[in-house]
Amino acid sequence: MTANKIKIFIFTILLFECFNCRAESQITIASKTFTESVILGELASQITGAKTVHQKQLGGTRVLWSALLRGDIDIYPEYSGTLLHEIFAGHDKNTDLHALLKPLGIAATRAIGFNNTYALGMRPASATELGINTISDLANHPELQIGFSNEFINRSDGWPGLQTHYRLPQKKVRGLDHDLAYRGLTNESLDVIDLYTTDAEIHYYNIKILHDDLNYFPEYNAIFLYRLELEQSAPQVIRQLKRLENVITADAMTTMNMQAKLERVPEAEVAAKYLSTQLNVNSEIVIDSRWSRLVRHSIEHLVLVGISLGAAILVALPLGIAAYLNTRLGQFILSCTAIIQTIPSLALLVFMIPLLGIGSPPAIAALFLYSLLPIIRNTHTGLHDIAPPVRESAKALGLSRTARLRLVELPLATRSILAGIKTSAVINVGTATLGALIGAGGYGQPILTGIRLDDTSLILEGAIPAALLALLVQYSFDLAERLLISKGLRS
Repeated sequence: MTANKIKIFIFTILLFECFNCRAESQITIASKTFTESVILGELASQITGAKTVHQKQLGGTRVLWSALLRGDIDIYPEYSGTLLHEIFAGHDKNTDLHALLKPLGIAATRAIGFNNTYALGMRPASATELGINTISDLANHPELQIGFSNEFINRSDGWPGLQTHYRLPQKKVRGLDHDLAYRGLTNESLDVIDLYTTDAEIHYYNIKILHDDLNYFPEYNAIFLYRLELEQSAPQVIRQLKRLENVITADAMTTMNMQAKLERVPEAEVAAKYLSTQLNVNSEIVIDSRWSRLVRHSIEHLVLVGISLGAAILVALPLGIAAYLNTRLGQFILSCTAIIQTIPSLALLVFMIPLLGIGSPPAIAALFLYSLLPIIRNTHTGLHDIAPPVRESAKALGLSRTARLRLVELPLATRSILAGIKTSAVINVGTATLGALIGAGGYGQPILTGIRLDDTSLILEGAIPAALLALLVQYSFDLAERLLISKGLRS
């Protein structure tokens, strides 16, 4: 019985994957979770003139690199320094980048035209007061509150190498979202943050860039990575993509970042305007209304929650019954599902990517696993807590084990089982917002965009519907309990 349910779940995932599979002629372009990468993704998507889908804010370097190697995406913007110091760390830094990429079936355009390297920044008043002008000067101030982006704090070309290179004494360094770090700096909860040198906020907040006096940070020339097979299967796409080589200056990129980040111009519109004025490329763009975005994200979210919860119910109910019938097996089942529940949700999503790629399938699988424990535990508890006299009465009536389970024990445990399903459903609605980090869409998409753009209205566009959906789910189960369970059992 359980094996059949698992097969149904796997079939459901594969079926859903088929609905989301790309047409052979479709080119998937991805971008990272910061504004500049999204703009570059839009530029690539619009200039190619092919059937493209732009997976925005898909994740960090490792997520996109792995997706490119697997063929989940075809093109994404990257930086030469990131490749040489993060992806190909350990290789000679003077090695030709193309020679490293070709054996992997990956190719790269030439530099787009600007260098967006890392830097460290402070409030001018604080830097002047403490006499800090260079990164070396930080060594004299171990008390400074430092906050770096989560990626920078763990990268080999980020904080670990920087701390060693400059012999910096700071030990307590916070990791946080890159866009939130600017807020921390301006409200004086942080003293030093990492920057991208083309960030719009540098000029907006008048941030002082500390001089890299020991030349730690390499050049991070913007390029596009693409699957080498596209040169044969879609040569016109690559020809168009290469039109972006050496045409975007650092000032131009900073201006585009400011338009998107500070003036709230949609990235697609920013890219279209640049292509029109600089390359005489006119592209048609469609800017979704708030209502159309809400409908699309609602459908995506309901699909994530509905499929994962439905599959979890099919699998968890038999497992909960099995846990009740066999004590030793029950301990094993409950222990395994409890361990799964302790894995951070974001980590579990990332673990699923090598198995199922990016998009909805890994998100559904992770949500499915998170949904198991409450249902299994409540099913086991509901059956286990039935009063012994009731069981003895069922036996006295001559009912078989299966008949007792079906006619007596499961009906009495229904309230507990429904409570477990309700708990899983509510947790699912909230956790599903993280699916946007791996391209699954849903209400997490406007939340991520709102955080990136510091736009509260966009954050609320995802947070409020998610909260309302959670309340609706809870009230729906409360209603189902009143309809399905007799008043006597409810009391």
